[in-house]
Amino acid sequence: MIQIYCGDGKGKTTAAIGLAVRAAGRGNPVVIAQFLKSADSGERLILGKLSGVTLLEIPDEMKFVFAMNEEEKRAERERQTALFEKAAALSELNGAGVLVLDELCSAVSTGMVPLELVTAFLDRRPAELEVVITGRDPAAELERRADYITEMKKHRHPFDQGQAARKGIEW
Repeated sequence: MIQIYCGDGKGKTTAAIGLAVRAAGRGNPVVIAQFLKSADSGERLILGKLSGVTLLEIPDEMKFVFAMNEEEKRAERERQTALFEKAAALSELNGAGVLVLDELCSAVSTGMVPLELVTAFLDRRPAELEVVITGRDPAAELERRADYITEMKKHRHPFDQGQAARKGIEW
């Protein structure tokens, strides 16, 4: 099935990673690709140690798309698209049970990964592959293909009061 965790609230990546850990614990091979993120995130430290989890490489540092110049956007578009293609290929070749595409909604909405590439993959994916997509504002084409859509809604968040993201909690 296809699952989407979306919304403006905290917990999208947390839910997807929890599902990936559950699947790996049951012996299902898992492939995880994280888009528009840097490698300095706590979940990556433990996921890289889990048997049965393939965690695709991402850069140590990552700018927000709005802060990139046109040349940086072009290079990042190529890198993000290649990351998606690698994740899709690995999930098909290795017989993955779960493919997590963390922040793919945002990668699509910012033009870093072509929507048509994603929908073509979703339409031909292996029947036994569970695909988990996270991020804000999923495209309607992704929502139409989803079997589950869970929206994380923010009611309150310390960031709104000036509290910075905390290591080990938010990243």
